[in-house]
Parts: sequence; structure tokens; C-alpha cells
Amino acid sequence: MEQRNGNDTSGTGKRICVVGASGKLGRYMVRHALERGYEVVGVCRAKSVDKLAEFAGRITVIPGQTNDREIIARAVKGCDAVLTVLVPWGMQNYSSGTAQAVLDFAEPGARLVFSCGWHITRDGQDVYGWKLRLLETVMRKTAKLIRFVDLNDQVEACRRIFASDTAWTVVRGSDLEEGESQGLPVWSRHVGDPVLASNITRRVDYALFMVEAATDDDLIQEAPAIVGRLTPSALAHAGRR
Repeated sequence: MEQRNGNDTSGTGKRICVVGASGKLGRYMVRHALERGYEVVGVCRAKSVDKLAEFAGRITVIPGQTNDREIIARAVKGCDAVLTVLVPWGMQNYSSGTAQAVLDFAEPGARLVFSCGWHITRDGQDVYGWKLRLLETVMRKTAKLIRFVDLNDQVEACRRIFASDTAWTVVRGSDLEEGESQGLPVWSRHVGDPVLASNITRRVDYALFMVEAATDDDLIQEAPAIVGRLTPSALAHAGRR
């Protein structure tokens, strides 16, 4: 998988929708998409529209809850690709509702790219270290008590995506950090692969991978787990090639 430069125009003449555009990851995706010449439609909650002020006049913003089926139907109309941040907010099927709406209303043949964490597994062959297992257990118990996030609903969202016959990709992110781009992240089909051992990716590069996945046919119906291109584990892997 090759890194494309900032002057890439692969999106010229195409329309892309970013669902969850106002978040940190979403805003990076918007920037990458604009750099590639896409016409961008962004969906975010009404109270977060101001976070997209830097893109005023350059993108179309549709305010509303991302699990609102009418909002999603309007946003994805005519789009060649839809990039969706699966946020496990609340206890009201937010992730699964968002995913289902995208699956139901996206244009036939559109590339559908979803973001989630390493805790999602497609085939049960992922191998998790004790720290990751402990963190997930704590998060689930804490979330259940405060009813702020619902990881089980994100699992359900991905189950529906995996069962779909659409051109989907589920990008599973490691821990994230801010910083300058290191280039397109390295990926593996399964967590536990030594190449992923560093468990860190620049957020700007996670967004880059999401945008690149919209045109990479090798990622259709794949669930790549990613890690930063210049992390020790990725460099060690590259050195063995």
C-alpha cells in the first residue's frame, strides 16, 4: 500500500460524505478529502456545527443526529463514498442506528468506510494482550454504570456491516495521538500481528487511511487493524521485507 502525496486529485468530480465530521477524526478526514478534490458533505450534531467553521464555503454541512435515518438519507444521496465514525455514545443504539442508516441509504456501489477500535473482531482470530483486555473490561463496566457509551452497540454495528453485501471497509484503530503525519499507516487482518505491537497511530494518519480506503479496492470487505507507519513495530516489520 503506497502513500499518496498531498496533491492527489483522485477525488476530483466525486462526492464524499463524512458522518461525524465535527470530531477530531472527522475534521482530519474532511481536510484530506478536500485536498484530493472531493466535494464534501459533512454530518454532525447541530450543536457542533461551529467546529466546522474552518471549512465554511467549501463543504455542505447537514446538522442532525447521525442515527437519524432522514438525515443520513439526505446526506449520502449522490455520494461515491461515505466515511462514518462509529461513536458508541449513550445507550440508545447510536452506533448501530448510524451504521444501519448508512447501509440502507448509501448509493448502490458506494464505498462505505467505518471507523472503530481494535476491540472489534470479524472472525474471532484476533489475539489481545492482557492490557488491552483489562482496558476493555474496565471501559465496559464503567460505561454500564454511567450509561455514557455502549461498546456492545458498536459491536452490533460492525456485525451488521460484516453481514452486508455492500462495498464496506471497517478500519480498526489503535491508540491515537496527535502530531505531524507519518504517512499511510500499516495494517494487518488480525490484532496480535507483531507489526501492530506499538499500538499507536497519529490521528491525522488514521483519517488518511479512512480516505484512502474509499478508493483502495483491496480493502473492500476487509477489517484492517492499523498502526503508525513509523512506529517501532512497523519499522521492524518493514526491515524484515
